Amino acid sequence: MNEQLEAYAKRLKLSWIRENFSKVEAENHQEYLLKLFENEVQHREERKINLLLKQAQLPKSGTHPFQWEHIQISQGIGREYILKGEFIKERENLILYGGVGTGKTYLATLISLNAIHGFGNRVRFYTVAGLVNQLIEANQGGRLPKLMKQIEKLDLLVLDELGYIPLNKEGAELLFQVISMCYENKSIIITTNLQFGQWNHVFGDPILTEAVIDRLIHHSHLLLFTGDSFRYKESLLHS
Repeated sequence: MNEQLEAYAKRLKLSWIRENFSKVEAENHQEYLLKLFENEVQHREERKINLLLKQAQLPKSGTHPFQWEHIQISQGIGREYILKGEFIKERENLILYGGVGTGKTYLATLISLNAIHGFGNRVRFYTVAGLVNQLIEANQGGRLPKLMKQIEKLDLLVLDELGYIPLNKEGAELLFQVISMCYENKSIIITTNLQFGQWNHVFGDPILTEAVIDRLIHHSHLLLFTGDSFRYKESLLHS
């Protein structure tokens, strides 16, 4: 009988039940079934979250609480709106602007973790240079539609370090395609150390730059990071 139960559980893709049905103790049939289903659902949720975390490719982050005192948030929203991913539900963007080491990437990672754990959102984290390299390789290898389809399925796309490396013409145009595809369909978080007036240094074309900015700032919120570099302060503390 155990073999039959195991076979049926496998057929129904009840992996936790298949491995544990003989170990569950209960006082009656209803309690037994309830325990089976509760654990199966929990197991599936954990597996889903782990898969989403793996797909997100988030950078490693510390465990210290985020410090908000040196961040100016655009009017109309607060910390809860950001951390609870309300902007994702509204398909809005966040632009995190400030100097190197001021916590932009850390906050973007924290928001991403909350989106995955709290709401099961599909998130993908890229550095701008890393995504552009993948786009160029995919375009030259005939795999661009597949990569674009993967990005299209996301709820939140994080583009880290915009402004660190100028893009060539092909890379700038492909990144514009991604941003245009996401426009009003999903949320983007951009971290950058450049003011909008300097973005032409990245995209290399004034018309393309204006089109990128136009799509990003429509339905977006600006977070201004005004503090000193956390990494610099930590290096002083441990030197």
